[in-house]
Amino acid sequence: MKITIEAKVNAPIDLVWQCWTTPEDIKQWNAASDDWHTTAATVDLRAGGRFSSRMEAKDGSLGFDFSGQYLVVEEPRLIVSRLAEALDGREVQVEFTPTPDGVIVRESFEAEDSHSEAQQRDGWQAILDRFAGYVEAKA
Repeated sequence: MKITIEAKVNAPIDLVWQCWTTPEDIKQWNAASDDWHTTAATVDLRAGGRFSSRMEAKDGSLGFDFSGQYLVVEEPRLIVSRLAEALDGREVQVEFTPTPDGVIVRESFEAEDSHSEAQQRDGWQAILDRFAGYVEAKA
């Protein structure tokens, strides 16, 4: 089953793209809640390049690496990636669509079996909403 989430970001496309693809920015917004954070991020933004984010609970109780490989990079409109095999190898597509007053960011991915569809949708949407807030604060 495919899950699609989206958020409108009231900022220019260049800033939206930069914040999505720059490790220092990613570390600022990439968490589903205030009790998690991203402690490290790497980006090799090209088809065949790899990405990784280290996500950890702030209390130190849990952590995991979210990583994969870029399949398609069409700046500033589209990123298609494949999650690492340890994360089940699913594809993720992110579209950036400019509008007269901002950018619609739409993420689509295949649901995994470990969590309910609602949990996955809510978690990914929370991260996307944090992204939108972070970018708008920078705009």
